[in-house]
Amino acid sequence: MLKPSELLKNTLGLLNTPGNIITAVILFCGAVATVMRFGWGIGAVTNLDDYYPWGLWIGFDLLCGVALAAGGFTLAAGYYIFGFNNLRSMWRPALTTAFFGYAFVIADLLYDVGQPWRLPYPVFVSQGTTSLLFTVGVCEFFYLCVMAVLWFVIPCEWLGWNKLRAMLMKLIMPLVALGIILSTLHQSSLGGLYVMVPSKMHPLWYSSWLPVYFFVSSLYAGLSMVIFEGTLAHAGMHKYMDENHATSFDGVSLSLARGASLVMMGYFVIKIGGLTLDNGWKYVFSGYGLLWLLEMTLVIVPAFMFAVGVRERRYGMIRLAAGLSVFGVMLNRMDVSLVAYNYNLPTHLKYFPSLGEITLSLFMLVGLVTVYRFVCAKMPVLRDHPDYKPEA
Repeated sequence: MLKPSELLKNTLGLLNTPGNIITAVILFCGAVATVMRFGWGIGAVTNLDDYYPWGLWIGFDLLCGVALAAGGFTLAAGYYIFGFNNLRSMWRPALTTAFFGYAFVIADLLYDVGQPWRLPYPVFVSQGTTSLLFTVGVCEFFYLCVMAVLWFVIPCEWLGWNKLRAMLMKLIMPLVALGIILSTLHQSSLGGLYVMVPSKMHPLWYSSWLPVYFFVSSLYAGLSMVIFEGTLAHAGMHKYMDENHATSFDGVSLSLARGASLVMMGYFVIKIGGLTLDNGWKYVFSGYGLLWLLEMTLVIVPAFMFAVGVRERRYGMIRLAAGLSVFGVMLNRMDVSLVAYNYNLPTHLKYFPSLGEITLSLFMLVGLVTVYRFVCAKMPVLRDHPDYKPEA
């Protein structure tokens, strides 16, 4: 057994890189902010008020997180429903990202809800079936349950639980179909939440088509995030990959980029069509209009970059386009939830995230990355387990 001094030395030895030191600092600060949040209440760490009951935690952690985690259901549809077998190597990384992404979104809601013990109420206690929030909550709850069952095949292989794995494998196809339905519902219903407040939304972002915008943008957000995540994984976790995962990434990127390009061009068309139908062009030439134009630039430019990258096999361009696309979706969700919402309030009533909110958002993000790295290092996520055949 190690002596306390040796244990401390070994622990400090793990913090021998700038990345690990930064991670440790953020996790420590997040733990302190967590104690403040649950010890002294939500007002101790946020600038939320009656004008802005939803702030950074909803805009960044939930809306951005849910959109970028859509790679789980998009790859599930491509691999299991449409039979694109070349997506197999990226299915488990996408599923792992989606599962832990949604799990951390639920954890984040515990911080955001004033009385966190009431978070399960919409599902188990008081079902307000006429509320759009009920749709969001129920769909996310059951979608997380579906992904948990699908993902649990991975630890079953790691632990050698053969019988349980065999049982779960028989459930894959119906669960994938159910997961696609649930994800479609809650991706669109998140946009529907803002349809209810037309007087509070800037006309450039308000539209009765918001549920459609949110759903379609989540499709290419998920595809782009899988490419972006795969790029980072190949750079930082290459040693945990087998030959199939390491060599197939470029080919998978081409397929995902082709799909993302088509969806992004379709999204661009319906956004322009929606703005035209709502007679919103007069607002484009304003300060808010510049931000809206930046959003649209981050749709059409990556779309053409994806198309050119696929045609000319330029993988670096595809990866750059994926990063721009991810940033563009995040910008859109933040604009809808924080910039366009309550745009007509006077400046002194405007919301800006507190240091506590920013700290806890970074805490959640770094925690997610840390858990993902641990799982990929220990379990067959970036590699196939030699004792089991890949999912058919």
